[in-house]
Amino acid sequence: MENRKLKNSELDRKSVAEFKSAVKTPIIVILDNIRSLNNIGSVFRTADAFLIEKVYLCGITARPPHKDIQKTALGATDTVAWEYIENTEDLIKTLQQQQIKVYAIEQAENAQMLDEFTPGSEKIAVIFGNEVKGVQQKVVSVADGVIEIPQLGSKHSLNIAVSTGVVLWDLFLKVPKP
Repeated sequence: MENRKLKNSELDRKSVAEFKSAVKTPIIVILDNIRSLNNIGSVFRTADAFLIEKVYLCGITARPPHKDIQKTALGATDTVAWEYIENTEDLIKTLQQQQIKVYAIEQAENAQMLDEFTPGSEKIAVIFGNEVKGVQQKVVSVADGVIEIPQLGSKHSLNIAVSTGVVLWDLFLKVPKP
């Protein structure tokens, strides 16, 4: 059997309006002090791919519109709902009051490995941190838990855009769909 690449016209892409009205995956992404505009754009594209409910941009994380975000987002900032909240801890507390479980994606004591993590029935939010320093300790401390991506090599460090793709794909498979 021959495998033929699909044409763009065959991909069944949603329009912006169709995306906005589609039932979303009950996952929220929080970007905590992300420096790279290309990483921010990549996160938006990944969030679009998995119909993620919302992206929060916190601290020094840049906000659309910006040409370097757009270069990698390829229009996903127009489809994915997003909001800027300066203080990440305040956002976490607000989400927790809404019965949303908030998890830092980090290497930490007592972290649950992603492959062993099972989300409950409540909506979840995942926090991705700065490219150099990771998720701030004060943010880790107020989160409901920590999820760690298992890594077997010598670096034990993934680019934030890669981490987001790994985590969102895994959670997309696990969370109950509405």
